[in-house]
Amino acid sequence: MKTIGLLGGMSWESTQTYYRLINQGVQKALGGLHSARIVLDSIDFQELADLQAADDWAGATALLVNAAGRVAAAGADCVLICTNTMHKVAPAIEAAVDLPLLHIADAAGEVLAAQGITTIGLLGTAFTMEQDFYRERLRSGFGIATRVPEAADRATVHRIIYEELCQGRVLDASRLEYQRIIDALAASGAEAVVLGCTEIGLLVQQEHSAVRLLDTTAVHAAKAVDFALAC
Repeated sequence: MKTIGLLGGMSWESTQTYYRLINQGVQKALGGLHSARIVLDSIDFQELADLQAADDWAGATALLVNAAGRVAAAGADCVLICTNTMHKVAPAIEAAVDLPLLHIADAAGEVLAAQGITTIGLLGTAFTMEQDFYRERLRSGFGIATRVPEAADRATVHRIIYEELCQGRVLDASRLEYQRIIDALAASGAEAVVLGCTEIGLLVQQEHSAVRLLDTTAVHAAKAVDFALAC
């Protein structure tokens, strides 16, 4: 079994979901007392959030490149960035460490393409919804077009992630807001809505919506399990 390297703590609320899903996947595949081989470097999210807010992406890049170096030195065979937003710096991490990086947008794109989906709605942080690094990966790699919420709704989605979900607060009122925004994306032509922040699955699951949802945390964790168990 290969060793999975996780860059976590962004936030720890979703990192623990990665740890659970990966171990459940390995146990399901191998049975018995099997669990995953994992190296985890968990950063202080406040430090990263401050860099994001200051638009200091060079500092944010250095923070994650250093973390990737630590998991590589600890014996990881691959690296996962346990957040959608920080895939903005994925190319720098790939250049810095000699490990395959399992990209979260690729994990999502593979599942969407297999389902024949060509247009998605995207929920995530403002960085993920508004910048090109994620949407372009889906377009160029999988031919998937992306729709995002209107500006006021993007602000709502972003606020709930940082002020609530990353701090362990899961509120019914916020779920209703997300359900409304998901419905609006479907009405605009989205065939499915990608939960493009690893915390959103804490708030909204498929049972909460008639619209097809894709939880990127779940598909990313599944990709890690496949890598670890591949011969």
